[in-house]
Amino acid sequence: MKHQKQFKTNLITLSLLSLFSSFHSFADQAQEIINEDAIEEVVATGTRLKGSASAVIDERKNQAFVADIMGSEQISRTGDSDAASALRRVTGLSLVNDKFIYVRGLGERYSSVRLNGAVVPSPDLTRNVIPLDIFPSSIIESLAVQKAYSPNMPAAFGGGDVNIRTKSIPNDTLFKVEIGASYKDTNDEGYTYNGGSDDWLGKDDGTRALPGSVKTALNTYINGLSDISYRNIRDVESKRQGADIGQAAAIDLNKSLAKALPRDFGLEKESLNPDAGIKAVYGDRFDNLFGLDGSFGFLASVAYENEWSNAEKFSAVLSSVDASESSCSQDDFTCYSATEKEVSTKHNIKLNSSLNLGYKIGGHDLTATYMMLRDSEDEASVALYQEPSKSLSIDAGQLQRSHLTSFEERELEILQLRGMHNLDWGFLEGVGVDWQYTDSTATTSIPGELKVTVRDEYLDGKYQRTFYNGSLGGNPYLYRFVELEDDVENWGVNVNKVFYFDNAEVEIAGGGYFVEKTRDYRTDFFNYRFNQTQSLDLAQSEEEALSIGSFFANDAVVDSTDVELLFQEPTADDYLAAQMIDAYYGSFDVTFAQDWRLSGGVRYEDFRQVALAFSRSAFDPALLADKLSADAIEQASVMEDEYFTSLSMTYSQQSYQVRFGYGNTVVRPDLRELSPVQFQDPLTGYRTLGNPFLESSYLDNFDARIEFYMDNGDNYSVGAFYKDIDKPIEALLTESDGRFTLQFDNAETAYVYGIEAEWLTELHSDLLGGAFFTSGNITLSDSEVEIAEEQRGDLTNLKRRMTGHSKYVANLQLNYDSHDGMHQASVIYNVFGDRILAAGVNNFDDAYEQPLNSLDMVYSYYPTFNTTLTLKVKNMLGQNFEVEQNDVLIRSQETPRELSVSFSYEF
Repeated sequence: MKHQKQFKTNLITLSLLSLFSSFHSFADQAQEIINEDAIEEVVATGTRLKGSASAVIDERKNQAFVADIMGSEQISRTGDSDAASALRRVTGLSLVNDKFIYVRGLGERYSSVRLNGAVVPSPDLTRNVIPLDIFPSSIIESLAVQKAYSPNMPAAFGGGDVNIRTKSIPNDTLFKVEIGASYKDTNDEGYTYNGGSDDWLGKDDGTRALPGSVKTALNTYINGLSDISYRNIRDVESKRQGADIGQAAAIDLNKSLAKALPRDFGLEKESLNPDAGIKAVYGDRFDNLFGLDGSFGFLASVAYENEWSNAEKFSAVLSSVDASESSCSQDDFTCYSATEKEVSTKHNIKLNSSLNLGYKIGGHDLTATYMMLRDSEDEASVALYQEPSKSLSIDAGQLQRSHLTSFEERELEILQLRGMHNLDWGFLEGVGVDWQYTDSTATTSIPGELKVTVRDEYLDGKYQRTFYNGSLGGNPYLYRFVELEDDVENWGVNVNKVFYFDNAEVEIAGGGYFVEKTRDYRTDFFNYRFNQTQSLDLAQSEEEALSIGSFFANDAVVDSTDVELLFQEPTADDYLAAQMIDAYYGSFDVTFAQDWRLSGGVRYEDFRQVALAFSRSAFDPALLADKLSADAIEQASVMEDEYFTSLSMTYSQQSYQVRFGYGNTVVRPDLRELSPVQFQDPLTGYRTLGNPFLESSYLDNFDARIEFYMDNGDNYSVGAFYKDIDKPIEALLTESDGRFTLQFDNAETAYVYGIEAEWLTELHSDLLGGAFFTSGNITLSDSEVEIAEEQRGDLTNLKRRMTGHSKYVANLQLNYDSHDGMHQASVIYNVFGDRILAAGVNNFDDAYEQPLNSLDMVYSYYPTFNTTLTLKVKNMLGQNFEVEQNDVLIRSQETPRELSVSFSYEF
């Protein structure tokens, strides 16, 4: 017990008393207190964080299986703006690409994400897992990460399950508004483009979208062929009109399609605005509303963020396995056969809104939630590519120049109904029932992306002009249009009953869980094909070269150029997919002899999935029946029905707990990986190809942990884990004609094991007018995957660490809370060990993403009870993202330092 402390009346005390100044009785009492030299008060032993964390710590203590809980106050303390950045503070978790969570060093496929217990779809084009940066921290009540499998969870469980639990209706009137702004040190200047959307909501203004005339032409002219060339247009139109329309008319029709496409994508270099955002939350609760028994409440929130990021990037291909880091230069090609330097500017707008309605009466609690999460990204980039073997270098007199302009809009819309019921009807008395129904849709749209690839000419090392001629071939002007829709309907019910005996307590539970999912992915490519004798002078200065994306904006330029618009459709780049899961489980939870707890059960899942790849030119509706024949569907289908078991034992004392757990689970290939469709993976940059013959991976999971809980709020834990994986899914790399391709396949076996430690402890209770304490976690682990000799292809190593696995992950925090409640500060450090980004081929070693040391600081000032001023400094060390192969840098990207300030008002 802490001693009683004497202290002077402070500003908060005076502020409280002033609220009552209009009431004489209170004012008189206030004056008497103020006139005293000092007052005596019992100081609470807990800090602000310990107080806020007590509820989630109690929940973790009471979990039957190994789990970590992070509450909203902890998220607020670290200054994390979304679920992804918050989760990297959890023991054993690391963040990849600012979106995906790796649990215990395992890739994102080994983590599952649910929203209030429900499966929701992913708006990511390349992965079925949800990019967690789409969930703003303002809607999150807590994040529950369960690392040991229990039968009431989906069996698709590898490293862990993340359950995002949103805020519910308040106990009283709540209104909070927060405004903020931030500055990044890499954002002084960046690229924008003429076709960029000025819509503050982050929606395309219609200038990029595929025109209706082009859609009509695709349906008219392709007709089982693969292009909209002069020849094809002439053949189709001549048959329709009953006479040859002639080459000139076919050319005119083709050029009219070229002129219908968006063509004004010239770049400009300008100063970028600071980031800005606003958040608002409003809620209330009403008792006996309209004469109805019970309580009705609502909670509405909206968050808007306008962000810019500008970064210099470098990527290269090694020329020799004997390359030495000490002799490498990005410009002299001592080590590299090819290099690319890029400057990319991205403009992100996030608009998120949610509405919760709740009704509670007796033992019944009903909640309805609507949520709309939108994240748009507008990108403009300039890249210069050198490859001396192809006479592409400043010394050889030419560089390859590429400009990219792209707008991507991702949206997740969710409608969720939930109920919790404690029954007291006759023989059902004491039965608990909870259920949920969730209907959600994720969409991604790239209404118009243009990549221009041309040449810069140099003389004596000095820029001369930007040009293109038809003899160079390639895709000098390449358009891409993408549409994705992912729909998930998910419902489930759980029923439990507790039985009490003299020396034991037994809970029996069971339920069902059902998922129906469909995904429709469509993409269209168009490119310009120039006559081999056609030559274009695009720019005479580097400043003028920024406008090459608008070179054909004038119709007269299209008419006077010998250029043909083609529909550039690969063999299969679209796919349809569907998935159904019917699951049932039964579980038990027995507490006996007061100190022992045994929990476990079994789950049955009937899993069905089909993924069909096609191209627009081959997918004629008239051939639909043939395309979807029984044999085709069977070949493209996965059908599994399995039982999955789990068992956990806990020994508890007042100050510590010891846990042991086992579970067998599955990791299934996602829809995109099963579709033999090519796409570019954003993490590795490699061309990636799906595999319809992938099999599911089965895991045996073992966990042990001891947890210590001190009377003063300190807590510690140390745990160990081991996972044995049969037929793990790995991305295997091959090389052909200088191009790398990742293709998914099943390796033979893999395992991962490690230890992890976590703590929250007070360092000093009375220093600088407050309490200092530290919190954090460390995970040390290792893994190995073994690939069969027949799968070697061009791979260098058949035994290696698993892709994405880090040998260590550490999160450290030094925290301060002032005794008067007016100041709060944290210094936060995060680091992960190197991890394989891509496997090496042709005797080159594996490519390793280097450790990234992140140091952040957050300070909050509370001048009154309802106002907060927060200052954040992120990435104070300024360390960049880097990838090394054979100890030589092959990829890097700037990571900005960021300074932000926010002000919030709540009443």
